[in-house]
Amino acid sequence: MLDKWFRLSERQTTVRTEIMAGITTFITMAYILFVAPGVLSAAGMDKNAVFLATAIGGGLVTIAMGLFVNYPICLAPGVGLLAFYAFTVCIGMQVPWQTALGAVFISGIVFIILTVTHIRQMIIEGIPNSLKSAITVGIGLFICIIGLKMSGLMAVNLALSPDVLQAVVSAGGHYTTGANDTVFGLGGMTSGNHLLTIFGLFFTAVLMSRQIPGSILIGILTTTVVSYAAGLSHLPSGFSPLQMPDFSNNAFFQLDIAGALHMGLATIVLTFTFVELFDSMGTMVGTATKAGLVNPKTGDFPGMGKALFTDAFGVSFGALLGASTITAFVESAAGVGAGGRTGLTAVTCGFLFLISLFLAPIMGLIPEAATAQALILVGALMLEGVKNIDFSDFTEVFPAFLTIVLMPFTYSIANGICGGFVAYSLLKLATGRGSDVHPIVYILSVLIIARFIFLGE
Repeated sequence: MLDKWFRLSERQTTVRTEIMAGITTFITMAYILFVAPGVLSAAGMDKNAVFLATAIGGGLVTIAMGLFVNYPICLAPGVGLLAFYAFTVCIGMQVPWQTALGAVFISGIVFIILTVTHIRQMIIEGIPNSLKSAITVGIGLFICIIGLKMSGLMAVNLALSPDVLQAVVSAGGHYTTGANDTVFGLGGMTSGNHLLTIFGLFFTAVLMSRQIPGSILIGILTTTVVSYAAGLSHLPSGFSPLQMPDFSNNAFFQLDIAGALHMGLATIVLTFTFVELFDSMGTMVGTATKAGLVNPKTGDFPGMGKALFTDAFGVSFGALLGASTITAFVESAAGVGAGGRTGLTAVTCGFLFLISLFLAPIMGLIPEAATAQALILVGALMLEGVKNIDFSDFTEVFPAFLTIVLMPFTYSIANGICGGFVAYSLLKLATGRGSDVHPIVYILSVLIIARFIFLGE
């Protein structure tokens, strides 16, 4: 039954591989269960309410992606939009969190309209193959830089401006007091946690080199065991593996849609929509490409329409539960790197999100070093797409280059795609090859330029 529903044989995978891939993805993105409550509590939301919304929303939408779309893509509240929601909208603009949830819900409705009218599908179909490959590579570097920051192997220079430091350090980065002008440098290389990450990297790399199934998951679990054995991690006092979820404090259906409309939050809705559009598109294109779901002859993504609809539905559904924008998670690439090729990966991950309502203490036992090394290695796997870029044509190379470098260096998938789109359009026009560009790319390029002019970064 599983083979027929998820087409396991057709995609040359097995139940065991898919389940292990789902567990791998969950482990690499489970941090959102703790990050989301911490961030949104700054906006006045109850931490337990956010935890419930994150676990239930992420779990159910991810299961829907697996069952009805058969993609190994997992979803949860996006980190970047969490920060925008809490610090820019609620704190900076003094918008009540209920009203901000209403704005998120409205942005989800906009996504659904864009999806059912096939506009989002047209956008994906219009992306040139060089940029599709560049998106995959850029996401790989983006994932890698997340892993390096989590592990502390990458440091941020204290000589930088306060704005840059606040943006990077507050996101979890470490820093150095070096006097040079480089943005990033090596962090500490002698502490126990740093050495633990290095051990995990090379241990897992050896497993992957020997083509051992489930290498990434084995590496995560082994690194975790070594961390506790070496005394780098400790069980909390009074530790209990089971914990009943507390539904007494929740934010279900507490959004204020009328308030969002009354306050005229059009700019906020547009920002939610714009960032989510390109973040989710980049994640889906990159992950689906790496999973081998692209038609090699046409470059199309079978089932992408249903995937985009599920993603759009998740935005509004999450707002109903009390979560910020639920979106496709870039860490889905970890499961793909572990062999995930079907929706069974997503179903496994989604089920674990729901189970986490009862097992939150166990999830907290996995050290950051174990998760970080997995993300770094997945980044290495995703560099493969660079070979599909035509380096003999600079009108293809330069936009691809911008797409790749802007993602990790500006910490935004959306920025990378925006830079690539605009550069592609301008270069093709300037070289008399404007007919090579899909009309939707021109339309988006104009909208991107207008967005940065009128709405700012």
